[in-house]
Amino acid sequence: MPTALITGATAGIGAAFVGPLRARGYDLVVVARDGDRLRRQVPDAEVLAADLSTGEGCALVEARLADGVDLLVNNAGRGLGAAFDESSLEDQLAMLDLNVRAVLRLTHAALPAMLARGSGAILNVSSVAGFSAGVRGATYSASKAWVTNFTESLDLQYRHRGVRAVAVCPGFTHTEFHGRASMDMTAVPELLWLSTDQVVREALRDLDRGRTVSIAGPQYKAIVTATKLLPTGLRRRASAIARKRLT
Repeated sequence: MPTALITGATAGIGAAFVGPLRARGYDLVVVARDGDRLRRQVPDAEVLAADLSTGEGCALVEARLADGVDLLVNNAGRGLGAAFDESSLEDQLAMLDLNVRAVLRLTHAALPAMLARGSGAILNVSSVAGFSAGVRGATYSASKAWVTNFTESLDLQYRHRGVRAVAVCPGFTHTEFHGRASMDMTAVPELLWLSTDQVVREALRDLDRGRTVSIAGPQYKAIVTATKLLPTGLRRRASAIARKRLT
């Protein structure tokens, strides 16, 4: 049976991947900091308790990936509720370690076995925040821009060798993400919220269809398209309006 490894699998988008991947016949390896919670939620999976913002946590998961998996879902990530000048350098660097460094390290560990086999897929959970300047935090949107570009580059380089890469770019999604970052999201209209099931369903559909970037929801497809077409000045004005509404 094929094997899928999911990071950040205790809640949110990571947890939502569990059922659909099981239905596709995957054996699961699930990764999160809270191993006990994972074992309760996914009792029939291989559990790795690891903090991917640390070198030791990444090394543990890298060793498992070196044995070979068919699908890697790099979902673990974090944001910060405070503005750049109001958060500590340590918090900013920890976010980059998880959002960027861990994605790079785990992808690098998984790729050799996939290339040797001539098949495999990597889903990197990014964000629509990566398509424009951040209305909350500079580092988060920049980290997600990196994830999307990195993933598109991987797909360009390795698709012809049988390995696919998809950047999963959700918008506002009902998860624990914003609560953990102490973000007040009451100003966000319901129209902009997605469910985790919708994000995962469209991500797997886009993988099947050969797409490299997966954007869930017609509202976010329209927003991202408009972001790409608008001149820089108008994009900045739109971001400024959004910042006023959300802060």
